[in-house]
Amino acid sequence: MTQLAITGHRGLSAELEAEVDRMIRAAVAERDELVGVSCLADGADAVFAQAVLDVGGSLVAVLPAVEYRESLPEEFRPVYDRLLARAGKVVQLPFVTPDPHAYMEAGKRMIDESDSLLAVWDGQPGRGPGGTADVVAYARSRGVPVTVLWPEGAIR
Repeated sequence: MTQLAITGHRGLSAELEAEVDRMIRAAVAERDELVGVSCLADGADAVFAQAVLDVGGSLVAVLPAVEYRESLPEEFRPVYDRLLARAGKVVQLPFVTPDPHAYMEAGKRMIDESDSLLAVWDGQPGRGPGGTADVVAYARSRGVPVTVLWPEGAIR
């Protein structure tokens, strides 16, 4: 069994999300008995979660805060609800409001429960604490293998 976590950028354009979807699907297709660990955010997290389910894997949802759903884009919430309903395990962190600290703690929890990390990351420094760059740095500091996926030449 492979426990694979995801971190990645949100708010991807439709074109970039389609490219990321292809890359993620190729990465998860190579794994047997896959358990995907995701916060289920819009963007890379949700694309990954759906790809894991589509290959017959199971899903662990790590929710950063009690009010997390309300922080997601309204048009994305039905997708979030559907993915959350299909999660085999849900880890609810104790924070009420989703903020950079809660996001970082969720990232740490995912890394601590995983064998490796997929990072949909442009390689740039974070735009704020608790984002993709920080989760990648944490994984590397813990010796967790990181595979970075980013379409060549793509710009966020």
